[in-house]
Amino acid sequence: MLNNSNEPNWGSLLVSLKEDKIKNIMRVKSLTLTDAISSNIKNLSIIKDLVLVLVFAILTGLSAQIKVEIGTIPLTMQTFIVLLSGVLLGSKKGALSQISYLFMGLFGFPWFARGGGMGYLFSPTFGYILGFISASYLVGLLNEKGWGKEIKKAILVLLIGETAIYLFGLLWLSNFVGFSKALIVGFYPFILGDFLKLLLIIPFLFLGREKPNIYDEG
Repeated sequence: MLNNSNEPNWGSLLVSLKEDKIKNIMRVKSLTLTDAISSNIKNLSIIKDLVLVLVFAILTGLSAQIKVEIGTIPLTMQTFIVLLSGVLLGSKKGALSQISYLFMGLFGFPWFARGGGMGYLFSPTFGYILGFISASYLVGLLNEKGWGKEIKKAILVLLIGETAIYLFGLLWLSNFVGFSKALIVGFYPFILGDFLKLLLIIPFLFLGREKPNIYDEG
């Protein structure tokens, strides 16, 4: 009788192949599930960011309606919301919220301080809206770099944001009334109110001592 000890055990080989196939299938399914979960998380993060951007655009528009007419430039709560958008959303999303506010207003949303539409491009106050974008970005950027962790630097961050708003606003306004009068109607009447708004924003800078801003995830 011949010795078949060197012949392969086909039954064992088939079982081994089946086990390997099952493992590979499970591995692929696991990777697919992980990818799906990761993709869903990213999608949710994008949706959350878009919602926050839209919320602050709307808040900026609503704050423009809280106004006191004192002359060429009305007194509003916009600067408070603009600086807050930089603090809470960070530089990129904060600026994007103000860009959204700008373009939605130009395309017909009547939420600028005195209406909306493309005609606002020729308004004496349009420069301030351009300043909102710069201010939100700068405040967010400096806060991300840790400037908001010390009270003196926190105040400086907000003053830089205010300066950006008035730099754009006054330069634009001066084309209509001259720079000297632009200071009289577009800066001096707002110093006290903006200082009080600044004091209200400072606590929000300290919410993110461990993280530059509470909504930015990278």
